Amino acid sequence: MQFVRYTTGSTPQWGVRRDDEIVPLAGLREDVTYQQLTDSGFLNVAADAADAAADDTVPVAEARLLAPVPRPGKIVCVGLNYHDHAEEQDKDVPERPLLFGKAGTSVTNPGDPIVDPEEVEELDYEVELGVVIGRTAKDVDADEARDYVAGYTAINDVSARDAQFEDEQYLRGKSYDTFAPMGPTLVPDEHLDPGSLDVACRVNGETLQESNTEQFIFGVEELVEYISGVMTLRPGDVISTGTPGGVGIFRDPPELLEAGDEVDVEIEGIGTLTNHVVDE
Repeated sequence: MQFVRYTTGSTPQWGVRRDDEIVPLAGLREDVTYQQLTDSGFLNVAADAADAAADDTVPVAEARLLAPVPRPGKIVCVGLNYHDHAEEQDKDVPERPLLFGKAGTSVTNPGDPIVDPEEVEELDYEVELGVVIGRTAKDVDADEARDYVAGYTAINDVSARDAQFEDEQYLRGKSYDTFAPMGPTLVPDEHLDPGSLDVACRVNGETLQESNTEQFIFGVEELVEYISGVMTLRPGDVISTGTPGGVGIFRDPPELLEAGDEVDVEIEGIGTLTNHVVDE
């Protein structure tokens, strides 16, 4: 089941995407919450509501898809979390997750532009699996971690490499407005195995990243355990789980983003998130 936030010109609402159509969930008594997505009973109710509204579908082409988490309380990013990404940098596998932050205000919608700031000269792409937290989590054990997950989405962890390397830390280079495209769907944990998903990134149709989450150094369960031991995770927080090999800055020669480029981030079971680059 793929949940979507969307609008047809009025108030944003939730629906269920089925192929090229969206079934509105207007028949539910209350709005969808991230905590509800951790509840099997609610997912059954949502499926029944979608079945009941099957005659009221909206073509995806006639809707504007929105980021499934428009205002995350925090985005916790994980660096160097794919074996192939560590190999391309000739770095040792880390002993524990390497964490950094990305501003929640960097989130943007599917189809909206990635704005290349005037002062940035090295704009890069990163396909990442996003983990959306559904229940407050503190000191959670790995074997219970997925009980706290609302679901999964795709994130393009857009990065200003010159800012990142100049600062010798990641916050500025990762946090410009529009640097976290997110979507196009949110798939509940019950309906997706995060440990075995194909992931890819294409720029202007050329595949530059292609891997599988089997390459994770730290899986979702380990990440939730580790991060919740450091900080409390709340509903609507997002963990961006790292990117595989093939990022632009480490290609020979580097292949970085420019105005006019179209970037597709695709994750199996979630769909393809597409955004284009424009100059500020």
